[in-house]
Amino acid sequence: MDKVAEQLTELLATDLDDGFTELVRVHAKGVHAFLLRVSGSPAEADDLGQDTFLRAYTALQTYSPARRRELRPRAWLMTIAANVWRNHVRSSMRRPVSALRIDDAQDNWADTGPGPVEHAVNSDDRGRLVAALSELPEYYRIPVVLRHVVGMSYAEVAQVQGCPVGTAKAQVSRGMGDLRRLLAPEEELKEVAT
Repeated sequence: MDKVAEQLTELLATDLDDGFTELVRVHAKGVHAFLLRVSGSPAEADDLGQDTFLRAYTALQTYSPARRRELRPRAWLMTIAANVWRNHVRSSMRRPVSALRIDDAQDNWADTGPGPVEHAVNSDDRGRLVAALSELPEYYRIPVVLRHVVGMSYAEVAQVQGCPVGTAKAQVSRGMGDLRRLLAPEEELKEVAT
C-alpha cells in the first residue's frame, strides 16, 4: 500500500468523518471518470458517484478501526462503484431503455490538440471511442475502463471484478481487441469482409 493510502486508512480508522472527507477528495475524480466511461452520461455518473460514496460511508460506519486500516481505498471504492453500476444496469433493464448520451460523454475528454483542426480530429476520435466503449459488453467495458481510464493495476482490477489476475488480464485484453475492431477504419473492415 502506498503512503497516501496508508495515511488515508489511518485517518479513516481514527476519525471517520475527516477520513471520509479525505477519501472523497482523493478518489472522487477517479470514481467519476470510471462511472462516466461505463455509463456514457455525466448526469448518470454524478448520480451513481453520489450513490457510491453514500454506500461507502454507510459501510465504513459498520467497520471496526482495524478493518478500516486494512482497506485498499481505491480498489474498495471502485468495487462499490462497479456494483452500483451493475445494479443500475439491472434495474434500468426493467424500465424503458433510454439512448446512451454519447455527445455528453465525449465533451468531458480532455482536449489535447493545440489548434482547431487538431481539436476537430480529436473530437471525432473521442466520439468514436466513447461510442465504441458503450458497445462493449459490461464484462469487458468495466475492466477496460478500470485499467485504461482509471489507471488501476491488473491486481486492483481483479480485486474489483472479484476474479483472478489472469482473468482480469484476459478481460482487458479481449475488451481492447473488441475496441480495436470497433474502431478499425471502415476500409479495413471492408477488406476483411471480402
